[in-house]
Amino acid sequence: MTTRRDFIKKAGLLSLAAMSLPELLTAANNLDLPEDHEPSGKGLTILFQGDSITDGNRTRNTDWNHVMGHGYGYLIASRLWYDYPHKNLMFYNRGISGNRVKDLETRWQKDTLDLKPDVISILVGVNDIGAVVYNQDPETIEKFEERYIHILEMTKAALPGSLIVLCEPFILPLGRVNEKTETWQAEVKKQQAVVRKLAERYHCIFVELQEPFRNACKKAPQDYWIWDGIHPMPAGHELIARAWIKEVRKKLTFIKG
Repeated sequence: MTTRRDFIKKAGLLSLAAMSLPELLTAANNLDLPEDHEPSGKGLTILFQGDSITDGNRTRNTDWNHVMGHGYGYLIASRLWYDYPHKNLMFYNRGISGNRVKDLETRWQKDTLDLKPDVISILVGVNDIGAVVYNQDPETIEKFEERYIHILEMTKAALPGSLIVLCEPFILPLGRVNEKTETWQAEVKKQQAVVRKLAERYHCIFVELQEPFRNACKKAPQDYWIWDGIHPMPAGHELIARAWIKEVRKKLTFIKG
C-alpha cells in the first residue's frame, strides 16, 4: 500500500531528476537535511581555463604544492577546499600562458570536455588584444566572438548540466599597456561587450572585473593590483577570487558569504 509519505517522497525524487545542475544544487540546499548530511561519491568538479593569468605558473605533474598555480584559481580552490572538506570538491587548472581564444578552442575537448567538469570558469582575451596591438597574427573581434561561441556551443552540447562562468577581460594603463593605451582600451572594451553578451545569451555567470580593478585603484596605486597592466599582483588575484566567489555563490548556494 502506498502511503502519503511514500507518494510525496517519490514525487520529490522525480522532480529533482528533471532539474539541471544549478537547480539541483539550489534545491538540495533548501531541503530539510541534518547538518552532517552529505551525498556519497563524487562531489563537484570545478575547472579554471584561460591564459597566463589563470595558469599562474602551475606545474604539469602531480605535485600538489603547485598544480593549481599561484593565482586566483589557487586562492578559490584553497578557500573552498578548506571551508567545505565534506563536499568532496575537485579543482583543475588548465590555463596555459600565452593562450588566445583560438588555442582554447583547439584544446577544448581534451582539456575541458574530457574532464567532465560541473563548473567551468573561463578568463581569456588579453593575448588576443596583444596580437592586434602588435600586429602578430591578429583576428577581428567578430572572429573572437565566433570562436568563443563555438567553445560555449561545444560545452552546452557535451555537458548540458554544467555551470559556466565567464570572467571579464581587464587591463590597467601601465607597463606595456601604457605604450599604446588607446588601442588596448578600445580592444578590451569590445571584448568586454562580447563576453557580457555571451554570458547573458548562454545563461552563464558573468564575473565583472574591470570596474572592481578601477575601484581598487582608489585604495592603492595601479601597480599594487596589476604590475604590468595585464598580470595581477597577489592582491589583484585576491580581488579576482573574491569577485568570482561572490558571483558563483549565487548558484552554488552551499558557499556561504
